[in-house]
Amino acid sequence: MAEIILIRHGQTEWSAAGRHTSHTDVPLTPDGERQAAALAPALAGRRFAAVLVSPRRRARHTAELAGLTVSDIEPDLAEWDYGAYEGRTTADIRAERPDWDLWSDGCPGGESPEQVAARLDRVLARAATLLDTGDVALVAHGHSLRVATARWIGLAAADGGRFRLDTGTLSALGFERDRRVLLRWNAPVAG
Repeated sequence: MAEIILIRHGQTEWSAAGRHTSHTDVPLTPDGERQAAALAPALAGRRFAAVLVSPRRRARHTAELAGLTVSDIEPDLAEWDYGAYEGRTTADIRAERPDWDLWSDGCPGGESPEQVAARLDRVLARAATLLDTGDVALVAHGHSLRVATARWIGLAAADGGRFRLDTGTLSALGFERDRRVLLRWNAPVAG
């Protein structure tokens, strides 16, 4: 049975530092490029009905280095819009707002969890219609893919906070009989 393959982009300077990165289009680090290239052997034998990629260059470059042929740049796969918190770390934000939690509060001038969920629900609906013809790859970002996972298995967007997702990893969503399930999570690849 076909799967939705989730691919988090390779490491960037900002992801390594824990800085919230949405619109700022930082490139992959050399380690991030190695992570992305290491994905290629794990993806080589799959037949993809579609490869949907975030518009950010870190995701597009990851797809390219992983040997994927992009079907579509999908704006709804962009990372959570952090608004005023773009480029800041959680520790920095909590120095001002000790009780702040991305997963329940969202970001001032950015998106709420519900807004991110609405975008990812559209992506998942599109991906689900393609599964009859093969796997669907979603190449995107840590928080957006975590929200997608929560939504796929029937949870609220805020529950995505319970799924740690490292850079340059593979995860898979699919089915057990007719139930939507998480098949694999945060799997590193050799390389």
